[in-house]
Amino acid sequence: MTKKIKEIIERLNKEYGLFTEPTLDYETPHELLIATMLSAQCTDERVNMVTKDLFKKYTSVEDFACADLNELEKDIHSVGFYHAKATHIIEACKRLHEVYSDEVPSDIEDLTSLSGVGRKTANVVRTHIFNIPSIVVDTHVKRISNRLGMTKEQDPVKIEFDLMKKLPKEQWSAINLQLITLGRNICTARKPMCGRCFLRDVCPSGG
Repeated sequence: MTKKIKEIIERLNKEYGLFTEPTLDYETPHELLIATMLSAQCTDERVNMVTKDLFKKYTSVEDFACADLNELEKDIHSVGFYHAKATHIIEACKRLHEVYSDEVPSDIEDLTSLSGVGRKTANVVRTHIFNIPSIVVDTHVKRISNRLGMTKEQDPVKIEFDLMKKLPKEQWSAINLQLITLGRNICTARKPMCGRCFLRDVCPSGG
């Protein structure tokens, strides 16, 4: 780990702590999986509004696997991209029911074999359900890790592996929500508030 990255990590830990709990509401592994699938290009707040009733209506993996596509689309309509998301959720839960006996697997290859589940979603599940340290590269993590000079990669998978090489394993899970929080509150996509940022003097992109 370089001196610069070490300084960034120390400041992130001081500012945000080593918290790792997601802002998605869930009680079971399959609920977190589905909530994460729904969160693509949608706010966690909106997803939580939808899943509050959704998880009461569909209480098991089998319920989702047997769901009517048109009805599920209506249930999740407000999260956007509802047709693709509903299709993926039903197909993913069919595979969970038929292949994994309704149990969400921990292996990343097994997780990404599920319809609509990429490495980002798989790593969210691995981090929060199985306590397996993982780096989740969403739009915030991608943008800010580049702005901070922590990586030069642009592909999310390459960013994930690059950060895994450069950061200590005990930091992997924490860095996800730290950078997401920074991205939502300060280092926004359109207008970063560099004057408010506690990393400004160590950020090559700082205005």
